[in-house]
Amino acid sequence: MTRHKVEICGVDTSKLPVLKNKEMRLLFKRMQDGEIEAREELINGNLRLVLSVIQRFNNRGEYGDDLFQVGCIGLMKSIDNFDLSQNVKFSTYAVPMIIGEIRRYLRDNNPIRVSRSLRDTAYKALQMREKIIGETSKDPAPQEIADKMGVPHEDVVFAMDAIQDPVSLFEPIYNDGGDPIFVVDQLKDEREKDSIWLDELSLREGMKRLNDREKLILTKRFFQGKTQMEVAEEIGISQAQVSRLEKAAIKEMNTTMFQ
Repeated sequence: MTRHKVEICGVDTSKLPVLKNKEMRLLFKRMQDGEIEAREELINGNLRLVLSVIQRFNNRGEYGDDLFQVGCIGLMKSIDNFDLSQNVKFSTYAVPMIIGEIRRYLRDNNPIRVSRSLRDTAYKALQMREKIIGETSKDPAPQEIADKMGVPHEDVVFAMDAIQDPVSLFEPIYNDGGDPIFVVDQLKDEREKDSIWLDELSLREGMKRLNDREKLILTKRFFQGKTQMEVAEEIGISQAQVSRLEKAAIKEMNTTMFQ
């Protein structure tokens, strides 16, 4: 199979090696015996893993070279800390560490500046969270984290919120091969009904030519302000089906209303 040449950080990605699982295990054993060359082979043999991870961050406006370098730091950390005795594929262990390294970089370089003290509190809270999960195998509530840290509950909540990455309303969260479902599809309409009566009047007029199921979905979505997930549970179909039927109904309404 011919690979297209793409250069990133001066690396020709078409020439990157791909290691098999058996080769990986042998290299890890050699590295643990002190062979520096084995560690370098492991790094070079997993650069494609870094490339696949940074594709998730293409819409952040960051330079690919920068993300690649940061991802390589995460890769090296995962190589140095990987435990061969655990029955886990290296990629399964490494991907979250690479993603975590990139997210830390994006947070620290976010144009919406977060104070140093707030970031410190958030990182300590994250470390405490991981510690509690390791001890109890349960995800702790913010109050439990705050109690363990000896700080007010509000400080932990505020710090954790401050370092969260903003999410676009039109970021896809699910796709079953058809139309994607976006974040905005999960939101309720909390506006007062009397402020949108003209919109409702137009919708009711356009719904006259729809079938009963389409009318039911649009009624629950736009008159009752329910999410697609809530509608799906109520009428007994998947959220993806609700999304498709909703889009088809709106398209039909637009066709009949503006002929």
